[in-house]
Amino acid sequence: MTHRPAEGPLRPVRPHPADPPWRGSAPDPVDVDPAVLSALLRRHGWQRRGGAPGRYGRWTPPGPGGSGTSLLVPESRAFPDSDDLLGEALLALSRSGTPSAREVLVSLAVPSDEIRWWHDVPAGPAGAASWTAEDRLRGAARRMLLAAALATRARAGYHGARHRRSAAAALQNVLVGSATDGRLTAFVPVATGRPLAVRLHQALFAAREAIDYQRATGGMDAFDAAVEAGVSHELTESLVALVRGTEGARIAVAWAPAAGVPESCAPSAEPVEFSPGDLAALREAGARYLREEPAVPVRITGAVVRLRRSGPRGDGTVRLRVLAGADVPNVRITLDEEAYRIAGHAHLVGLPVRVQGRLESRGGFRRLTGAHGVVPVQVDDAERDRLMKELHENLDFFEEACGGDCAD
Repeated sequence: MTHRPAEGPLRPVRPHPADPPWRGSAPDPVDVDPAVLSALLRRHGWQRRGGAPGRYGRWTPPGPGGSGTSLLVPESRAFPDSDDLLGEALLALSRSGTPSAREVLVSLAVPSDEIRWWHDVPAGPAGAASWTAEDRLRGAARRMLLAAALATRARAGYHGARHRRSAAAALQNVLVGSATDGRLTAFVPVATGRPLAVRLHQALFAAREAIDYQRATGGMDAFDAAVEAGVSHELTESLVALVRGTEGARIAVAWAPAAGVPESCAPSAEPVEFSPGDLAALREAGARYLREEPAVPVRITGAVVRLRRSGPRGDGTVRLRVLAGADVPNVRITLDEEAYRIAGHAHLVGLPVRVQGRLESRGGFRRLTGAHGVVPVQVDDAERDRLMKELHENLDFFEEACGGDCAD
């Protein structure tokens, strides 16, 4: 059995709104918790260098040039000048050109769990990374986020085309920064995306443990158990894309200070590391997931959008745009002569059809086998008009595909 990965073009996640220059206004000090601001500064590499204990802290940015700039951040709102200090600190952050300042402001504006990727690649002249290396980092990160979103919809070793629309929609509110110095950060809003961040956190640790088990024993059993934690063909492929061509890669999930730590997750965790030595286990696991994901019995309702057969009689192939019964956008079905005729007539009068069969993993869950019970389905007038409009827009293709036989 062969499989074709259901990759397709991935919907890009939203660009970081704080790419330079910062165009937003500083957050209102009234809406900022001083403890959250201090936690974010520490997370993004700022150093506390003194300050009045119990009243405020003096923070300097990361890097060799950080000693010339500092922020005074109150530890609480217990003192009259707390709001003034907060306002001055936030204004200074908004005027700063350092990436860490922009990332702190984004996390304050949209409370988010942060996912960070690092990959170690040979540096170019003056320590610069190549364009292709940074592009690979962004592509691998997008694939990993999509794999995590798929795992929040269902636990499966291979998702294929299933749930991809809803998973891609879950990434619409994710904010992604610029890939610089081999590092990339994604901001996953807590309000809409925390399940995604939790699932990725759990899946990464499960994948690491499964790789270690395979390298120690040669057995793949741990990968089977890891599916429940969110590991899948899609996740292993994203890890391969992240690690391939590098000296190693790391991924870390940091929880939004304003929202606290999710249940069953560690308050803080070291990055999960993967190396080129893990690639063989990851590739073997991905192939195993493809090979062993079972077919799914379904009853699908769909609109006929394409009909094709080699002659005026006999079996034919039908493509359905799925309306209900399976979370995939389209399926292809081979029908006998009578079922093909029913599908053609339903298409001509603007009616969807209902059909039963098995959704095969081969090809990414895009093909229905063992199809039977093809019947037209009545729909309301508005839906029928929409389907008829779609028919007329594609009438030339439909007549060619039917071979003049569908109106008999």
